[in-house]
Amino acid sequence: MAVSEANLQDLLLALDVGNTNTVVGLFEGERLRTHWRLTTHAERTADEVGMWLHQLLRWEDVKPRDLVDVAVSSVVPPMDPRLKEGVRRYLDKDAFFVEPGIRSDMPLEVEAPRELGADRLCDAVAAYAKHGGPCLVLDFGTAVTWEVVSSEGAYLGGAIAPGPGVTAEALSLKTAKLPSVAMAPPPRVIGKGTVDSIQSGLFYGYLGLIEGVTRRILDELGEAMVVATGGLAQAFASHTDLIRHVEPDLTLHGLRILWTLNRG
Repeated sequence: MAVSEANLQDLLLALDVGNTNTVVGLFEGERLRTHWRLTTHAERTADEVGMWLHQLLRWEDVKPRDLVDVAVSSVVPPMDPRLKEGVRRYLDKDAFFVEPGIRSDMPLEVEAPRELGADRLCDAVAAYAKHGGPCLVLDFGTAVTWEVVSSEGAYLGGAIAPGPGVTAEALSLKTAKLPSVAMAPPPRVIGKGTVDSIQSGLFYGYLGLIEGVTRRILDELGEAMVVATGGLAQAFASHTDLIRHVEPDLTLHGLRILWTLNRG
């Protein structure tokens, strides 16, 4: 994928807005200078969004006029108008959004290309730019997604399942006596108490889901580079040999690439 790279001095503010968390990254050229992980609040006003971003920049001693642009990947549509207004009012920028119709240089070989989530496109573009194809990306978020890219760089489709946190929360909400526990590997599979028994079932059960879906995709696709990103990517990657690389900031890097392709 040929990408016209940004000037090395360009400061780009990139926002990956997910259902649970929003990751804000500050790029200096191609380098991710810093990033912040914050809770997503869909009800934030435009003023709250603008002041929030303005404060983050102040901590890095960056003024709004120092930014070349603001780029957004969002899967929370109610926030989008307030994001646009907050960025315009407080940072004096018209934010670039990953949305249907933008240039990606990646053919979308799916039934409804316009329905593809912005984060999923960012992941696919970034993984192919870094590792080539075929490749398979697992993104551990509120949902866990699998993105499949061919050797020629076409997006072939993927899979979606409830994320680890959703699974753990559902178990606690739907059972009267079982406590809420963190999704983390216990010291042994055979639990000796309620908490480690729940952790064992959640973690290793979810690991089985991850490995099962991944293996079936690879059976259809053939050999491919498997890359993971998202909050629990490292925890699961350390317990399976299917995941070859963990890229914590993959979505942000894909967002930067898409912005670069479309910036003018």
